[in-house]
Parts: sequence; C-alpha cells; structure tokens
Amino acid sequence: MMGQQSGDQSQLFYLFNLEQRIPSRHLLRRINPVMTQVLAGIRPKLRAFYSEAGRPSVDPELILRMLIIAYCYGIRSERRLCEEVELHLAYRWFCRLDLDDKVPDHSTFSVNRHGRFRDSDIFRQLFEAIVRACMAAGLVKGEGFAVDASVMEADASRYHGKAPGEIDWSAPERQTRAVAEFLSGLDDDQDVSADRSPPKVISPTDPCSAWTAKANKRVQFGYGLNYLIDIENAVIVDVEATPARTYDEVVATRTMIERTEERLDLKPQRLVADTAYGTGKFLGWLVGVGITPHIPVWDKGKREDGTFSRSDFMFDKDKNEYTCPNGKTLWTTGKVHDGGMIRYRASKFDCDPCPLKPKCCAKMPARQVPRDVNEDARDHARALMNTPEFEKSRDDRKKVEMRFAHLKTHHRFERMRLRGLTGARDEFHLAAIVQNLKTLANRLWRPPPNEPSGYFA
Repeated sequence: MMGQQSGDQSQLFYLFNLEQRIPSRHLLRRINPVMTQVLAGIRPKLRAFYSEAGRPSVDPELILRMLIIAYCYGIRSERRLCEEVELHLAYRWFCRLDLDDKVPDHSTFSVNRHGRFRDSDIFRQLFEAIVRACMAAGLVKGEGFAVDASVMEADASRYHGKAPGEIDWSAPERQTRAVAEFLSGLDDDQDVSADRSPPKVISPTDPCSAWTAKANKRVQFGYGLNYLIDIENAVIVDVEATPARTYDEVVATRTMIERTEERLDLKPQRLVADTAYGTGKFLGWLVGVGITPHIPVWDKGKREDGTFSRSDFMFDKDKNEYTCPNGKTLWTTGKVHDGGMIRYRASKFDCDPCPLKPKCCAKMPARQVPRDVNEDARDHARALMNTPEFEKSRDDRKKVEMRFAHLKTHHRFERMRLRGLTGARDEFHLAAIVQNLKTLANRLWRPPPNEPSGYFA
C-alpha cells in the first residue's frame, strides 16, 4: 500500500517523447495518416492563406487540424479549443505541436479562421479529398444513395423574430456578415422562388435561417443539414446547407447528386428518401436521369369527406382522359396550372343528372380531377413500393438518420456557432469531414499484434 507523499518530488528536467505517449488505439492517431495524406495533397492550395507581410501568420494546416479536433470532440468554443490544445497531449501531437510550441491565442485563431477561410472553398476541397480516400479504401460502392435533412438550431433567439417589413437593415447593429449575405441574395431568391410565399418571420441577427417547427416540435430559427450518403458504409458523399425548409432541402438533393457525379464520378442506381422527397417534380427528374426512386409518393389526392378521390377515376394514357365511376369521360385542354397540374373536367350535362353526384361533386357544377405533369414518374415510384428491394431500402434509410443522431449525441452538435449560410456551410462541411474520418478509422484500422485491449476516444 502506498503511503502519503511528502516533500517536493518534482524533477527539474524530463526525458519526454510525445510520440510514445499517444496510444495506437486513440482516435486521433487512427485518423492522422489519412489527414496527413489529404493535407499533403491540398497543401499547394493552402499557399494562398499564408501572409506575405507583417508577422508570420498561423499555419493554415494547424487551423484545420484544430478545427478537426473541435468538431470531433464537440468543443464549441474557440477559446476553450485553444486551451484544450494547450493542455491535451494527444491534441498537441495531432496538431504537430511539441511541448514547447506555442498554441495560437483564441482571438488570433478566430481572426485567421474567419478572415481566411469563410470566403473560400477550402473545407469543400478537404471534404472531397476525404471522400476520395474513402473511395480508394473501397468504402463507397456507388450503387445506392440515401438522402435526408436534419434541422440545426441557428445562433438566433426564437423570441426576437420579426416580420420582414419591421426590420431596419440600415441600423448600425445590422451591419454584419450574416445580414450582408442575406441582402445580397434577395434578388436571386426572388427570381428562383417567384411562386413561393415570402417568410412571415425572420431573425434580425441571422436572416438567412428559416423559422421552423421541424426540430423537436419547437418553433425556432434553423438551418437544414443535408446529407447524401452511400448506403454501403454510410459514407457521406455530399453535404449542403440550406434554410430549414422542405422545398430548399429537396432542391439541394438535386444539386448534391449532380455535383457528386461531376466531381467524384459517382451516380447512384437508386435513391432512398422519405416522403418529403416524393414530389412529382423531383420524382420526374430522378426517372429522367435514370435513377430509381425508392421514395414514398407525396400524395394528397385522397379525400376525407366521403366523396370520390382521384384514385376512383380511371385514366387512359393512350386517350389522355379519365373515366368517372359512372362511366362518363373527363377531358383536358392540356393547359398546365399551378406550375405542374393538368385539370381534367367532366361535362355539366353529364354531372347534373348523375345519381352519384352527391358523392362526387355535390358543391360544384361538374367534377374536376387534377393530374400532375409527372404522374407517370409518381406511378413508377408507387409500383416499386411493394417490392422486396423497396423494403430493404426503407431499412437502409436509417443509416442516414443515424449520421444525424451520432452528430448530435457524440459530437454535441445541435446548435450553430456561426451565422449566415456560409457559416452553416463551413460548419456542416467540418461535421461531415469528421464523421467520414471516423468511418475510415473504424473500418480500416486494426490493432497491432499483442496489444492489450482498450478503447481511447
């Protein structure tokens, strides 16, 4: 039994090898070979971030390694991150800092991070380089992708939302990066979303975020974290930041699929998603580009008042007409309404004497049946819903949902630190980078022989 320590037992000098102090099972040691290889590949692109005047600037590679630590271990404060790197041996080793090397001050770290990286695509380049490393390791099969979105709470108070007309954007307190980004994108948003209603409530501090009740059924401002994953090993092949609106999330999916094919030469045979992605327009695009939609169809055609639904009318594709339950014909002029619907109308002379009129169109002179211009794609998706392949895809969809669960639980990422869409973009890229690095480490790393068991995070 050890007795009480007495006296000053400290040594004046120590022989200390930092390399030998980091266990081989430690997560940072396992992901370090990949980071070293990836950073070597993009190092020429980091030259633009070195300052040629004044005092020596902080090494961009050091900033990137510190940010990997922050998002890997849920360190949300830059001040605390600098303190942790100062004290933690494994963090120092991963950042390639010796015991005597100075850690950047938190204010210097913030200035370098936001001043150099916010207007660049360095995080996108790093993310794609790590996806290529996953592909080289055989972790990406490229046959089936899954897509989903999760709401991340914005760094904006849900109690201070205002109507757009109530905010004075010229006030001194509104001269921020997030507001400037919002105002510069207003014209583009009007062109793209002319058929959409403007938001009723926006945040004066982070106007790019969306007023949403999707997360935990609580109304708040948030951003949509969109993941496109390869379902073989849940590798994230693309990521996109959007306001937390379903419309934007569906549009972002098309962007991610096209970008993945262009930059990584990956195109899935099938796409797995939930009902929010089962719109006629999106399903029509998927079928048009040769991707099988394993997606439940978003269908609001069924009536709940006891009258006939659209499914009670038979459609003849060759004649381009509907037949009602009483055998009468509904025709169309072919005009497209509401951006994507074709209306088929019955004759008033057929409907007036019809005995089924009370169950069909009691409050209308004649029955109308709307048909989506992409109804063929919707029918194709419906036909797949009862197949064994669709059932398997429904289980595979859980893999993308687990990505969000791990991010919020193990990485403590539930609320944004940065404001504006570019801030959300940077944070989401870093989150996806860390998760892919962990996938690589867990799938490929094997313990050295005769090493004692144990886990080091």
